[in-house]
Order: sequence, then C-alpha cells, then structure tokens
Amino acid sequence: MAKHSDPNSKLIAENRQARYHYAVEDTLEAGIMLYGSEVKSLRTGQTNIAESYASVEDGELWLINSYIAAYMQAGHFGHEERRKRKLLVSKRELSRLWNATQREGMTIVPLKMYFNDKGIAKLLVGIAKGKKLADKRETEAKRDWNRQKQRLLKQNQ
Repeated sequence: MAKHSDPNSKLIAENRQARYHYAVEDTLEAGIMLYGSEVKSLRTGQTNIAESYASVEDGELWLINSYIAAYMQAGHFGHEERRKRKLLVSKRELSRLWNATQREGMTIVPLKMYFNDKGIAKLLVGIAKGKKLADKRETEAKRDWNRQKQRLLKQNQ
C-alpha cells in the first residue's frame, strides 16, 4: 500500500554540510518557540540553518544565529531575522545535552527544520564531534567509491 504524504509535513531547511564537518553520534527532535510572522515565513520556505548552532545557557536550550526571513505582510509586528530562539526539550534530554557539551566536548548541531504531521515546526538536532581533515578525506573517498560502484553495477546490468 502506498504511503500518503501529509500536506502538513514538509522539510523547511536542511544543514547538508553538518554531516561533512561533524560526526553525528545521536539525534534529537526539539520544538521551537516562534512568533506568528516567523511561522508564516517558514511556510514560504525562507530560512537558513547552515551557520547556526545550539547551546545550553541558563538551563535552557537555544538556537543561535538561525535566519528566518522577515514576513512582509506582518508590517511592524514582524520579528528579528537572526534572534535567539528557544528550543523545547525535556529536562532529561537537556541534562544529557549539557553533559555532552560540557564534559565530553561535543557540539549541538541543527540538522533539519521541518513541519511534522500535525503542522508544528520541529528541529532535528545532532550531538556531534568535529571531524579532523583526515576524517573528511575518508568520508569523501567512501562517497566517491560508492558512486563508482553504483556506476559499475548499472553498466553490468
């Protein structure tokens, strides 16, 4: 039976460079506290999370340096484009993230921003460790080998 796609669920933004620069060890879904004009702007797909990161400050998780374009119809009731946005996670998840960043030297990297099946904006964050240059070369070599392998298999059929 074919899976029906929900019109509410939609990928808004993806940080494609994150998996290249970081070794993602675990992922976590977090809610985002947004203004109405921000949600309207997200529905049009005008956002960027490539330069953003998340951090635990004062017992709360914050998304820093993410860009959500201004919504023109909002007028003077709009929002700042690069403001800090609070991420919603449980206390247990927050303590786990704090331990990972403070004790183990990990980084919290946003991977994807999307609307879930209920139409609520969510952010998929990854607990990651930065890759060294040799690790990045190894990742590229594996990717190139897999592409070449697929071409060879396609030619032999």
